[in-house]
Amino acid sequence: MIVKESESQILVVDDDREIRSLLADYLEKNGLKTLVAADGASMWRALDTARVDLIVLDLMLPGEDGLTLCRTLRARSNLPIIMLTARREPLDRILGLEMGADDYLPKPFEPRELLARIRSVLRRAQALPENLELPAAKRIVFAGWRLDLEARHLLSEQGIVVLLSGAEFRLLKVFLDHPHSVLNRDQLLDLTRGRTTEPFDRSVDLQVSRLRQKLADDAHSPRIIKTVRNEGYVLAVPVVPEH
Repeated sequence: MIVKESESQILVVDDDREIRSLLADYLEKNGLKTLVAADGASMWRALDTARVDLIVLDLMLPGEDGLTLCRTLRARSNLPIIMLTARREPLDRILGLEMGADDYLPKPFEPRELLARIRSVLRRAQALPENLELPAAKRIVFAGWRLDLEARHLLSEQGIVVLLSGAEFRLLKVFLDHPHSVLNRDQLLDLTRGRTTEPFDRSVDLQVSRLRQKLADDAHSPRIIKTVRNEGYVLAVPVVPEH
């Protein structure tokens, strides 16, 4: 479903009351409906009771931290996530993006910069094909394979575990979330790594090739991930969630 920006609802998850209040006021004044949460538990309650189009998620939270919450969110959906942190170590940024965040902003920051990034991520999300909803799925079955969303590995029909890198897992999850939809390189980059790569980065071709090898999918005549000439790639097999 296409949601106009004026109808978009943002969930700000931060344990700092002043930041929550400041961001909620600023985003509301700029036409974005805003909900707030102080921790992971209140974030899940908000997601259970309201439609949310994007989450602004602080890294340092009481209880479950932002990285853990981001990883859990990404395993369940493609809901856009922008991570915030007061820590400036490059490792924090890398980990956040590895866990599936769409963008990353260090504190302190200008609210207008966050607003610009929110609008950019929302525009990209609206340009993507409809997502296959897999609520609370623990595994996804396709072409005799099972993708374990909790262990983040593949299981063959013979019960053999095939380990995946973070990039391979994210790419496969994207294909499984959008079966029978042709995805071009730009869309695959947006869905797997957000704005951290150049729009025409050909590394996605290498990732597809590696993923086909893990799936024993013949590169010359693939049956699972097919190449659509001049358009992109498509997952060409049925997908079934397991709970």
